[in-house]
Order: sequence, then C-alpha cells, then structure tokens
Amino acid sequence: MKLILLILGVAPALLLLVTACAATPNQVSVNESFSGKQANIAAGGSITVTLDSNATTGYSWQLMGISDNTVLEKTNNVYEAPTSGLMGASGKEVWTFQALRAGKATVTMEYGQPWTGGQKDANNFVLTVVVK
Repeated sequence: MKLILLILGVAPALLLLVTACAATPNQVSVNESFSGKQANIAAGGSITVTLDSNATTGYSWQLMGISDNTVLEKTNNVYEAPTSGLMGASGKEVWTFQALRAGKATVTMEYGQPWTGGQKDANNFVLTVVVK
C-alpha cells in the first residue's frame, strides 16, 4: 500500500503501469487450503480446484452446488490416481469451472461416500469466486 502511495505522489503515470500488472487472471488454480476463501478471475477464464481424494476407500468429492450458474459453470471433473504405487495411497480430484460473466458465485463441495448408508460430510470445500 505504501509503495502505491509513493508512486501516486511521485509519478501518477506509473500508477497506470502498476494497475495494468495487477489485472485479474484468466486461469486460477486452488486447492483445499482455499476453502472458505475467495478467488478472483476474469470473465471467460477458468478456475481449477484440486482436492485430495482416496477412491480406494469409496470416498469422493460431490459438487453440492454453485450459487449462481449464470456466473460460473462446471466444465470438467476427473480423478487422478496416485503416482506412488503404494496400496491405499490417495489421489486427486480435479474440478474445472468456467467463468461466464461478471458476478459472484459460491462453489460448495462435500467429501464422503455417495451411496445410501455411506458416510457423508467427512470434509467440505467452499469457495467464493468473483468474476470480473
């Protein structure tokens, strides 16, 4: 913040350069550490969510909802098996979402066993996506 204030006082033309460098990204990648947080993305861009998952236990991530489907839509979901070769090792689920237009949407996901009687809500992931 102080740097921007100094630039403003010394050379306002440089502020335009700083602003241009801080443009909203077209591609954003997040993981479980972003749960409960916000990610900014440009309209037309895509956001990739990578979450630990262990298919050998029957657990998987389920998309519970997108608060505004006119702002954000799911375009892909794949499971990446573990590369270690160890029995019972966890892999990753990779979800891709497309930013359709400016606005805000919240993605809610739940980790559990999706069948009747399976454990639900073992973990949750919530991400607010602001499309600019």
